[in-house]
Amino acid sequence: MEGRGEEAAEPEVSEPSEEEEEEEAEDEGSGSILLLRLRGRGIAHLGCLADCSNLEWLDLSGNAIAGLAPLATLRALAVLNLAGNRVASVEPLRGCHSLRQLNLAGNRLRSLRQLRCLQGLRHLESLRLRDPLGNLGNPLCAAPAYRAALAALLPGLKAIDGQRVAGRGSELFRLCRELDAALDGDEAPAAPAEPPQPWVQAGFWEARPARRSAVLEEATRQLGQALRECRELGRRADDSIAQAQRALGRRHHGDFGF
Repeated sequence: MEGRGEEAAEPEVSEPSEEEEEEEAEDEGSGSILLLRLRGRGIAHLGCLADCSNLEWLDLSGNAIAGLAPLATLRALAVLNLAGNRVASVEPLRGCHSLRQLNLAGNRLRSLRQLRCLQGLRHLESLRLRDPLGNLGNPLCAAPAYRAALAALLPGLKAIDGQRVAGRGSELFRLCRELDAALDGDEAPAAPAEPPQPWVQAGFWEARPARRSAVLEEATRQLGQALRECRELGRRADDSIAQAQRALGRRHHGDFGF
């Protein structure tokens, strides 16, 4: 028998190392993160934050972040807080198509033109550029009418700097702003008030003569007649009593006479 040649050796399959397993676990874990709070951590670079592809809520306030490039791939991100950072450009956020609430107070945005990239975010409803309570703002907030210009630039916004500009409650905020402006003396002096006018017409409070109706007059006549009849009956009764008393008096004297 002819000897068979040696069988070809099978390629060796190397098992993944512990480091590779940890990296894969980290990749799988980062994709499952939905909420992340990194407030006040001194962060300057976002690093591998782009791996959190399913992230929906992100708080990066109070850091030293200037570049937002890693956020461009977070298409599921709905709420983003970047207050108190060093952001001068929000161009990467044009890729966050699910973004609804964005806080940019306390950054370095100088012009509304830098926010034009947000016009494609159809779900964006709330944008904050200024926070009086936290003493945070942006250079562009120095313009007196920046809110009106921002509302025109992004007509889909329902709230600017925490104040309703559209939908339910917006009328109340408008009235409050007008009242604040009036108290601060920012508005032109109001026109002189008209002199007070009477609430009712002249003579409204004067006593009016009573109106007499035929029914009332007939009732009055019948009542007067009844009173006269009562007086006549009373007079007759008095006469009858007087006659009876006189008759009794004569009989009494006759019984004791001699």
